[in-house]
Amino acid sequence: MKPKHRRLVWVLCSVAIMAAAAAVMLLSFRDQLIFFYTPTQWTEQPETRKSHATTLRLGGLVKEGSVRTDADGTMHFIITDLSHEIPARYRGMLPALFREGQGVVAQGTVVDGTLHARSILAKHDENYMPREVVDALKRSGRWQHANPPLTESPAP
Repeated sequence: MKPKHRRLVWVLCSVAIMAAAAAVMLLSFRDQLIFFYTPTQWTEQPETRKSHATTLRLGGLVKEGSVRTDADGTMHFIITDLSHEIPARYRGMLPALFREGQGVVAQGTVVDGTLHARSILAKHDENYMPREVVDALKRSGRWQHANPPLTESPAP
């Protein structure tokens, strides 16, 4: 075999090995992906995509008046985006910010139209400030209760 052909075979084998490695990596990522949906996006999914139990994140607001707790500690609530609603259940420690009317992201699987959440993340609005920052602003005299302007200096 001529050196030119030997080099071509070596390049083709290298490309095939790299393609196989890339395919294995992409297939392993597929099992680790968790998609985020709103109740409207999930409701509008075709039934064929909703039929198997895949892990997903569902985000929206906790509907007012929907939170209830069973005797065994299971929390039931409804996640809404003000267009569609999906009932959810969760058993475990809830975040301190979890309450009705507040934003929430629940991760779990949807079974028979109900999200069986394994973890809950409560979201805060854009006006949220950690307690330490508020205390520091109060000590410095720059604290204004509603929407404090952090970049402006206080009036003399």
